[in-house]
Amino acid sequence: MKHLITIAAILIFSFSSIFSQNSTKIINAFKNSYKLEREGKFKNAADELKKVYSDDSYEINLRIGWLLYNAGLFDQSAAHYQKAINLKPYSEEAKFGLAYPKTAQGKWKEVTNIYNKILEINPKNTVANYKLGLIYYGKKEYTTAQKYFKLVLSLYPFDHDALLMSAWTYYFLGKTNSAKILFNKVLMNNPNDASAKEGLRYVK
Repeated sequence: MKHLITIAAILIFSFSSIFSQNSTKIINAFKNSYKLEREGKFKNAADELKKVYSDDSYEINLRIGWLLYNAGLFDQSAAHYQKAINLKPYSEEAKFGLAYPKTAQGKWKEVTNIYNKILEINPKNTVANYKLGLIYYGKKEYTTAQKYFKLVLSLYPFDHDALLMSAWTYYFLGKTNSAKILFNKVLMNNPNDASAKEGLRYVK
């Protein structure tokens, strides 16, 4: 019995030692990647993490996705973000990450789908709602855009960006009184906002 206990203790110690060494290597790889990122060496920073890469590591895939996006390697970035999503299907941060390279590539249908998937999990996510509002605003689908901006304002009534975009959306919908009210609220938030001042010149 004592012999078995000794063997078990040795195995546990060995496993703990290997795990600790591996963790140290991973943490150092992250540390080096942050240093290289600060220097603008995004590809090199990603390569540091690839030295300790594990296909089932959410954190490594997420970080590599970010670094490759900044390096302009959008397809590779998207692939790593997608792996992170596959590992953590409810992750909002990984989905927002995937939206970066897709946006850079102008794949608006895919970007829209990403934000809608976030809203399926969390309907009141203000960032996803705001981003969708911007997409539909850019497509001049103002009625749809206003739906998303309105939800953001219901949660953050004094948010500068949501106020400003909602004001312009009302203006293009021909609802000048509502636009005027919101442009003035923007100036309460930021008295020097040039866009809000321009909007007020149109609605007076």
